[in-house]
This record gives sequence, C-alpha cells and structure tokens, in this order.
Amino acid sequence: MKPTYLKVHQDDNVIVTLQNYQSGDQITIDSETIIIKKDTPVGHKIAIKPITPKANIIKYGFPIGHAKKAIEIGDWVHTENVKTNLEGTLNYEYNPKERELPEVEEERTFMAYKRNNGDVGIRNEVWVIPTVGCINKTAELLTKMANEENRHQSFDGVFHYPHPFGCSQLGDDLNFTQRILSNLVQHPNASAVLVLGLGCENNHIKEFKKVLGDYDSQFIRFLGVQEAGDELEEGLEILNELIEGVSKLEREEVPLSKLKIGLKCGGSDGLSGITANPLVGALSDTIISHGGSTVLTEVPEMFGAETILMERAKSQEVFNDIVTLVNDFKEYFIKHDQVVYENPSPGNKDGGITTLEEKSLGCVQKGGFSKIVDVLPYGGRVKEKGLTLVQGPGNDLVSVTALAASGAHIVLFTTGRGTPFGGPVPTVKISTNSRLYHKKKNWIDFNAGELVEGKPMEQLNKELFNYIIDLASGNIRAKNEQFGFKEIAIFKDGVIL
Repeated sequence: MKPTYLKVHQDDNVIVTLQNYQSGDQITIDSETIIIKKDTPVGHKIAIKPITPKANIIKYGFPIGHAKKAIEIGDWVHTENVKTNLEGTLNYEYNPKERELPEVEEERTFMAYKRNNGDVGIRNEVWVIPTVGCINKTAELLTKMANEENRHQSFDGVFHYPHPFGCSQLGDDLNFTQRILSNLVQHPNASAVLVLGLGCENNHIKEFKKVLGDYDSQFIRFLGVQEAGDELEEGLEILNELIEGVSKLEREEVPLSKLKIGLKCGGSDGLSGITANPLVGALSDTIISHGGSTVLTEVPEMFGAETILMERAKSQEVFNDIVTLVNDFKEYFIKHDQVVYENPSPGNKDGGITTLEEKSLGCVQKGGFSKIVDVLPYGGRVKEKGLTLVQGPGNDLVSVTALAASGAHIVLFTTGRGTPFGGPVPTVKISTNSRLYHKKKNWIDFNAGELVEGKPMEQLNKELFNYIIDLASGNIRAKNEQFGFKEIAIFKDGVIL
C-alpha cells in the first residue's frame, strides 16, 4: 500500500501530504489518530503538533518560518498561518563539516567529441550566435537555410540563439552580455560557431573578440552583416564550410571526469525537496566521486539554507566567497527596494511551498553533500573538479543559460509543476511526482516521484546515472532537444540607452 503522507525528519512538526485530504479525514501517526481540519491538497503540510504563535514551523529538521497565529493538530499549514523568518544580510561563521562521498564501484566512461583545447563536447552541433538583437531574424534565416541544405550531412544540426541585447547597453549589463555570449561561443557542445555582428552595436565584433580571447579560427568564424554584400549568401557559405568540417568528427571514449552537469529547479512543489532534488543531489555526489564536476546556481533560492552550503566550503577562502555571493544578492534585492524573501512564486505556493526557507531547504539538496570547491561570478566558467557555485537568479531561463555558459554539458532541471523550456544544452526535466511525469510526456524526461512509491534512492540514482551517460554519449536525446526547445536569456540590471 502506497503511503499517503510523509514525515521528512523526526523533529518535524508537520507532515507532507501524498494525496488530497478532505476535512474530517483521519490519519494515524505514531499510534495517534489525527483528524484533518481543512481540505488539504497533495504536497502541502498538515500540523501534527500544536504550534503556538511565533513558534517555528519545522520541516526537513529546520525552521521554514513561524506561526502567525495558533496552529492546531490537523490544521493545513500554509500562507494564511505561516510567515518567513528571513530578513536582510547576515554575519556567518565558518564551521566546516565533513561528509563522505559514495565509493566508486567501477570506473565509467562516455563517448564524446574531443576538442582541440582539451575539453570534450557531447553534441556535434553548429551554433549561430548574434552579437546584437537586431540580427536575430538573420540568424534564424541562416539557420533554417543551412539545416535544409545540409539535411543529409552527419552532424546534429544548426541552432541559433536570439536575445534582445548587445546594443545600447552600458557597464555591467554590456559585460554580462559579452561574457555569456563569449562562453557560449566557446561551449564544447558546439563543434563550430558562426558569430553574426551588425556593425554599429556596443557589442560589435571587434570589441567582442577582446572578451572572447583566444579561439579556434578553424571552427569559430565571424560575419559583419553591414559589411557583407549579401549576408545570407555569405553566411550560408561559411556555415556550409563549418558543417563540412564537423561532419568528419567522431565520438571517442573519454573518462567521466570530463563531464560537467548543471543543477537547477523550477516550478517547485511540496515534493521537490523530498524526491527530485535529493535524487539530483545523489547524482551530483556520484558524478563528483568519479572525478566530474557539477554546478549549482539560483542564489536567491539559497536564502534560509545558505549555512548548509557554507559548512561544506573546502576552505576559509571559499566560505568567504559564499558569504559574499549570498549577501551581495541580498543587497541587490534591497537596492531595488525588494524584500529578500520575495519568493516563492504563485505556482510554488499552489504546489505546497509556503516560504522561501522551505523552498531553499529543498533547493540546496540538488548539491548533495560534496564539498564546495569554488564560487564563480555570473558568466564565470568552471575551473575546478567538484561542486561549484555560480552567481545567478532563480529565473529559469537566465539561470539555465548561466549554467550552460559555465561549461555544463547537461542541465538537470527538477520540477513539480512542469515546463517545456530547455536551454542551449540538453535540459533534463525530472518530475517530483508521477502524476506530472505521466501527464507531460513531451516535457518530462525522468520520474523522481517513484521515491515516495517504494523505489529505493540507490536504485533510482543508478538509473539516472546510466541515463546521463547514455545522454552524454548521444544514444538518446532529452525532450527539449527532441522538440526544439533551446533558448537563452541574459541577466539585466542597468539602464538601456
């Protein structure tokens, strides 16, 4: 018989529902019968102890807020009777804790394309990257023409990544755009890239090359649209040359230590921190135990759970960087006259998440228990093996793009609500519940809901691990790839001229 509720931690004063309960229903916990006081949807919380006003609500063994008024046993615990404990920036102390990673039973490899710089790619794609939004349609036309003309060639296709920026930007905004685009140009999943420039934009090709640095001129080419006589003819000629070159590339066996995985959640629900996020955390630890790398972002969704990450910093220096990462993003909220707990979203609340602390305690589980080896600014690229934090917001499009730009070959995207969105790299949607998995077959790649239906974590983690190796080796495609959901978005903070 499937369980109908879950007590996540022994110290919790709430349970999480695994089915819809109606007022008057009865449940038995530790030989005591509890009568449900109000209709309570699946994924939401019910009090199993009396909670006095201002007393903490405990889930995952941690406070997720406090009671705004008295809460009785059997009450639905949600926004009407719970308030966050979060406020502004805080001071922290470095208290490191050690956790052992799983032992490697056997060395694993995958099949990938070796790049001239020593990196590897898991896709043999050609990308068209516009330096400015004015030529998005030109990039789209060239992509369509090149795919049609080369449909019989042996490669994974041409893809373009439109965005609205590159012109009339100043300061950090221009730097953000240049940094993200330059990292995408250098991304190992792109065997070749055509960079399209207009000619009059702030981010024109000459300036962009300064940010790009050294590049492989055999596989990265440029075209200034204003200078070209017929930009479509010249652009197609370049793409055809690039495609001819990449069509000769073949996969080779490489160690798993070459793999980089991005970690992301979106449209969370009450089961996110119970099923999908812990599963991804277990997978992250497995990848790292094999010498690979994982990347975690969504800084605002660390608020309230940041100390769990800080105690895993590999050094005092990394700890200090995490403190700066968290407090700088809080200052960003404060600068714009926004409270730091302006979250969860309406969809999160519908799914059972009440406060940002609750969401964060679930979110950080995607990082497993590995040490944090590095902290990167927005647009930074992964340099260390292990778990890295990168600055970025919670917004799905912006954060997935930041993960891809950091060098992640694949992004694991947990969701309790569902989304068709995908980034420029394979974006694996992992459902927190089986209902979503069966309902949205065109969106969801993997079902973590089985964890509350009796499947052991160890078994499901092994299945996900094997799935990722197959995906990286090109044996299967993520749903976002199958249906063409491949987009980017870039962070913006300043003025536009």
